[in-house]
Amino acid sequence: MNRNTRRIFVAGHRGMVGSAIVRALRAAGETDIVTRSHAELDLTDQQQVREFFATEGIGRVYLGAARVGGIHANNTYPAEFIQQNLMIAANVIHEAWRSHVERLLFLGSSCIYPRLATQPIRETELMTGALEPTNAPYAIAKIAGIAMCDSYNRQYGTDYRCVMPTNLYGPGDNYHAENSHVIPGLIRRFHEARIAGAATVAVWGSGTPMREFLHADDLAEGCRHVMAMSRDAYQACAAPTGILNIGSGDELTIRELAMEVARATGYRGEIRFDATKPDGTPRKRLDWNALAQTGWNPRVDLATGLRLAYEDALASGLLGAAQTEAVPIT
Repeated sequence: MNRNTRRIFVAGHRGMVGSAIVRALRAAGETDIVTRSHAELDLTDQQQVREFFATEGIGRVYLGAARVGGIHANNTYPAEFIQQNLMIAANVIHEAWRSHVERLLFLGSSCIYPRLATQPIRETELMTGALEPTNAPYAIAKIAGIAMCDSYNRQYGTDYRCVMPTNLYGPGDNYHAENSHVIPGLIRRFHEARIAGAATVAVWGSGTPMREFLHADDLAEGCRHVMAMSRDAYQACAAPTGILNIGSGDELTIRELAMEVARATGYRGEIRFDATKPDGTPRKRLDWNALAQTGWNPRVDLATGLRLAYEDALASGLLGAAQTEAVPIT
């Protein structure tokens, strides 16, 4: 199979991250973008993945496909989280190598770092302490993907890169009532409370943990920026393990975040925090200075991003039938 170095496979194109990467690539003028739905290609099936790479002539891969979710989902489905994410990483990375893919970008997560990592978290903190128990299976699968990329680079001379984004949100997010991440979960909860005229909204945890958030479109531009670097330039700024953080600097407590989401959705009632529910990691702010020094910086501030995310969720019908226009942040 002849290989076209401009032929790009975006794995997970229907998810928030994958769809953002497709938008960024098209905006940059890329036209030969290959996508497959789960029904068309099950990335946990090695034979299907092998046949796909053997016939498609892929030159570059953005590996954004993953089983993802918030604390509730990670606690409820730990077996699925570790098994499916391990299989996706193993199959795509190995078959990309077998078919001589020129360059691959593996997307990890800030949860790979120790629960009590030094803040802000530098790439060198990887494997220096215990993981947060509520998402350890997912984190271990992502760490395995990082180790695979590093191992194939060392043994076979491949050019596989790994970026570790901070907490993400944006268009196409998952608004499931129980299995979503914190921002889409809060957007759904406040939206429904406003429609129902509820006097109070309960939020999991104490509200004290701190989180940093990055808009999916900023991540996509960061990924495209990283993939455009020469091999030498990437190796010069990445950690010895081959990873590079992507952050935003938009850090706030969950309590402050809840207030921002309430404003974005127009909810004016009382917010109560249920401290009997798990908080997760106390703080997760990434040090992304290495990437910033290469010329990339995020553009979407949190207030604007929340408003855009809510408008997208309404327009896409992701919040159910009971919808009204988004209320702008004032």
